[in-house]
Amino acid sequence: MAKKKPQNKKSKKKSKASAVKEIEPIAVKDEKAEKKEKKSPKKGKKLKRKLSEHTSLKNLDKKKTKKRQAVWVKKFTLAYEQELHKLQIELLKWQKHVIANDQRVLLLFEGRDAAGKGGTIKRIIEHMNPRGARVVALLKPSDRERTQWYFQRYIQHLPSGGEIVLFDRSWYNRAMVEPTMGFCTDEENKRFLKDTPMLESMLVKNGIILFKFFFSVSKEEQLRRFDSRETDPLKQYKISPVDREAQERWDDYTVRKFQMLNETNRTISPWTIIRSDNKKKARLNCIKHILSRVEYKGKISQEEIEIDPEVVVSGIDEIRFMEDHLMTGVELPG
Repeated sequence: MAKKKPQNKKSKKKSKASAVKEIEPIAVKDEKAEKKEKKSPKKGKKLKRKLSEHTSLKNLDKKKTKKRQAVWVKKFTLAYEQELHKLQIELLKWQKHVIANDQRVLLLFEGRDAAGKGGTIKRIIEHMNPRGARVVALLKPSDRERTQWYFQRYIQHLPSGGEIVLFDRSWYNRAMVEPTMGFCTDEENKRFLKDTPMLESMLVKNGIILFKFFFSVSKEEQLRRFDSRETDPLKQYKISPVDREAQERWDDYTVRKFQMLNETNRTISPWTIIRSDNKKKARLNCIKHILSRVEYKGKISQEEIEIDPEVVVSGIDEIRFMEDHLMTGVELPG
């Protein structure tokens, strides 16, 4: 029996060693497999890529080749690009008429943050002659400008003959943003609301063709666009410190909007409201509204520039709707 004991010890040692040898490589393989699984994307998961505007329309009739990759595009996107292309041609015709007749055109774009003003302006001037069309987007007033007459910094940018000027926010900062955020006094706000109709009346009577657009976006859509700005590196320049405050002070902005429309919507200088939860529809209908109000050579039929009444609302209709629902608890358009 004493002779068998050392044999048992050896066999136990061998069995333990073999067990260790068997386990170690399995553990290493599992770790590597786990790392590979983490790194490799899941099968069936497709990465979304956004095509540049007009790309799908330009390549619609291209033939398939080895160097070309087919992609799926929404029918609505194709229809939008076709419509936009047609309207941009009309804008060029109109600009030629403006230049030839020394007309002066002023377009004011107002609305809440992330309502789609900048995107619409971009599509309007995209193919226009830059010598006859320009965008004015002023920074906050300097110390010197704060001592001037309020309208002075805007007046110097008014159009000359043959020019189309688009204001990405205008003197109407004093109607909504400034009083809501405490950047002006109540007295300054009240004086502005009284003076503005007189100023605009003078501009129109002096021959300036004036358009005033207010882009209306819902609270939920505004929040979604704010979130998109924070994650998209190409939209970082749009982020401002007052973005989140726009959500917190939503009702204050609504009251200021109602006040502004009541005081400054005049027959000679009316407001046009653009519902902009759907950006593409808002852009098309804004351009159609402009084209429907001007005359130029070679203009397409009125049916082709007919606006959608669900998207384009007159200032007086917006005032009436807000009057009926302001104190009812109904969520009002932005």
